[in-house]
Parts: sequence; C-alpha cells; structure tokens
Amino acid sequence: MDHTNHVRLTEAELIPDIIEGATVYGLDDDNVGSVSHVHGTGPTSEIIVDVGGFLGIGTKPVALQANQLEFMRDEDGEVHAVTAFTEEQLKSMPEYKDGDDPLPWPPA
Repeated sequence: MDHTNHVRLTEAELIPDIIEGATVYGLDDDNVGSVSHVHGTGPTSEIIVDVGGFLGIGTKPVALQANQLEFMRDEDGEVHAVTAFTEEQLKSMPEYKDGDDPLPWPPA
C-alpha cells in the first residue's frame, strides 16, 4: 500500500473515537495488528495494539506511545497507522495488562 498520498491525522484527531480499531502496518506493509484502545488524547496518548493472533484470538496487547505510530486516512477515508516496528519486535514487548502504569514520557 502506498501511504504517500494518505492524509495524516492532526493531533486533535488522535482520539479514541477515531483511532480505535485502526489497522497497524509495519514498514513492509505487513499487517502487524490493530489498535484495541487508547489512553489519553493527542501525541502523548498511550496506544494499545493487539499483535498477532487470528480473528482476535491469541493476540498480545502491547503499549506504544502515539508518536511511535503515524496515523492517516486512505482514499476511502479508512484510518490506519504505520509503525517502524516489525510484528516480531512488537511480540517481544511486555504484554500490556489493564491497570498497568502508563508508559514513561518521553519514551526512552
């Protein structure tokens, strides 16, 4: 998928209603997961991405900072994100559990 013509979301659009459910692609356009939920709004929000699995079964939730993802809309208006992480890198991250402390800001 060529993302060069996709419209990047503004900081004001980085809200749960818009980005939850978005597909997340790696650099090689591999589908690496989807946004399951969001803590906060804007560029400092914590994005929980479900990685791996099949049809939602066996996924591993991991936490990323919003600035580790580039959110955009395609020609059909569908919101998706691109990250520099591979699926293997995301799977190697600690599993996010509800109630975990937010990620440190700024990220290390």
